Amino acid sequence: MTAGSLNTRPSTPLQHDPTAKRPLIVGPDHPEQPYPVYLQGWVERGFGRGSKDLGCPTANLPDSSIAPYSTTLSTGVHYGYARVLDPAGTSTPEECSAHDKVYPMVMSIGWNPFYDNQHRTAEVHVLHDFPADFYGKELRVVILGFIRPEFNYAGLDALIKDINTDKEVSLRSVERPAYESYKTDPFFSKASTLPPPTYDPTAVKVKPEAKA
Repeated sequence: MTAGSLNTRPSTPLQHDPTAKRPLIVGPDHPEQPYPVYLQGWVERGFGRGSKDLGCPTANLPDSSIAPYSTTLSTGVHYGYARVLDPAGTSTPEECSAHDKVYPMVMSIGWNPFYDNQHRTAEVHVLHDFPADFYGKELRVVILGFIRPEFNYAGLDALIKDINTDKEVSLRSVERPAYESYKTDPFFSKASTLPPPTYDPTAVKVKPEAKA
């Protein structure tokens, strides 16, 4: 099944097949081109669908963070590692160190056809329970592999089921030694080079209505 382009919104999205069996480990034993892909940006406020509709809070990266890879990355769900620098809700150094670490992540890049997005998005779900939202914080991501294309779904339950499988696939896939080694990649610990945002990343976005 062919993944889509990051440059063109598909007129006819791929339709999800609820009968398809999914492997719980994906990708070769070592990351292959175009991976690894390194991304960083200020976490933006999204539409609030991840937490409220899907039970899967996401950290949204600005479009500028994925623009350099628009011809090398495909739309769909990817896996790898992520770190939120100095996450919110940590009042002591001990609390900060407990959450300011590198964790597995699952990332959706594309047009989110179930919600009929008109603009591409880069949404990261870090597989860790944080004490609070971290809008406006720096997020670093290393994408190591591809899980599946993005689909349109017959209903919300089917989408949620696929997302839960995506999480398991990511956790299992990064356990392999060649992938796990990226958890200590110097990219995660280097000094920040991000310029201050020229906009308010915590500003609320208008939520488009989902299909019935």
